[in-house]
Amino acid sequence: MSQILYAPAPAPVPEKKPKEKKDLSTRNGVIASIIIGSLVVHLVGLGLFGLWVVAQKFSKPEAVFEVRETLKIPIRKTPEHRMNVASHEAAAPKPVFQDKLVSTRPDQFALPELPKLDVQQMLPLDPSELISDQVTTTIGTAGLGSGMGDGLGGGGGIKGINPGNFTFMGIKAKGQRIVLCFDVSGSVVNKATASGMPLSRIKDETIKLISGLPSGTQFGIIQFVRNYKPFKEELILMTPDNRELAKKWIEQEWNESGQMNRGQPGVFSPNPNGVVCVLDAAFAMKPDVVFLISDGQFEQTYPQVGRISNDTLEDKMKEVQAGQADKVPLHFIGFQMKPDDKGAWERMARRTGGRLREIR
Repeated sequence: MSQILYAPAPAPVPEKKPKEKKDLSTRNGVIASIIIGSLVVHLVGLGLFGLWVVAQKFSKPEAVFEVRETLKIPIRKTPEHRMNVASHEAAAPKPVFQDKLVSTRPDQFALPELPKLDVQQMLPLDPSELISDQVTTTIGTAGLGSGMGDGLGGGGGIKGINPGNFTFMGIKAKGQRIVLCFDVSGSVVNKATASGMPLSRIKDETIKLISGLPSGTQFGIIQFVRNYKPFKEELILMTPDNRELAKKWIEQEWNESGQMNRGQPGVFSPNPNGVVCVLDAAFAMKPDVVFLISDGQFEQTYPQVGRISNDTLEDKMKEVQAGQADKVPLHFIGFQMKPDDKGAWERMARRTGGRLREIR
C-alpha cells in the first residue's frame, strides 16, 4: 500500500499591528529630516563661503606702511671741513703750458701749434657764477619797485634794500657801492698777458659786470700807474644813461700802454703818488666793496722814487678802514705775484673780509 505524505501547512505570517507601522514611519521621517537639514546647512555654508570669496576679490587691500630706506640725519659740517673746502676753492690752478713745441732738427712733418687754453676754465669753479648774472639782472628794476623813495638822493644808497650779490673775475662779492681799481702799469700788462688774462679781456669782464648790475647800484672805476685816472670822482648811480656812459668811457679811456703821465686830461698826480693815493681816492667814495687788480708790486715817484713797502701798505689799509663804520671788503686779483707780496695782500684782504685770487 502506498503511503501518501502530506507536507505541513506554512505557518501563517502574523500581520503588523497598526502601532508598529506608525513607529517605522516616524523613524523614516526623522532620518529624512536629518539628511535634508544636513544638506541645507552645507548648502548655506557653501553659499556664505562663495560670498566671502567674491567679497575678497572686490575689497581694497589694507594700506601697508613700509620704510624702505634708512633715514639719515644730516650732520652739521665742522669748521675744519669748511676750512678744507675754502682752501680747496682758493687753491691756485695748475700752470698753463704757454711755450710751443719746437723741433731741433728738420723732420718730414711739422708739429701743429698747441691750442690756446682758457685760463678761466682751469680755475676752481664757483657755483654762484652759474647764476650770478641771471640773479642780478632779474632783481634789477623789478626788485626795486617804488620803494626807492628818497634813499637815492645824496649818494646815500638805497634804503631798505639788501646789498646785491655779483661776481667779478671769479670772486663772489656783495654790495651796492662798488669801486674797481685797475693797475695798468707795464709789469701788470706783461704779466696779465702771460697769464692768459690780458687787459683787453679784463676790459670785457668790466663791461659785462656793468651791464649786469641792477639799477640802483652805485659804482666807480679808477685806473692807475703811479698817477691815477678815475671815471668820476664820486660814485654814480646805475641808470641806463650812466650805464652807457660808463661803457663809452671804458671803450675810449681804457689804458693798456703801461704808462699814465701827469698832465693828461683827467689824470690826478697827488703827492705822495702811487697806490696809497689810489686807496685814499677809492675809500673817499664811501664804498661797501673794493676790487684791486694788480701784481702786488707798487712804486712811487713822490715824495721819493722807489717801491712802496708792504708794511706801508698795511698801515694805509688800517688807516682807510679806520674811518668806516663797518669793514669794507677788499678783494685782490693778482698776476704772477711774488710770495712776500701775495702773503701780505692775503692778510690785508682777509682782515677786511675779502679774498685774494691769483692768476698765473
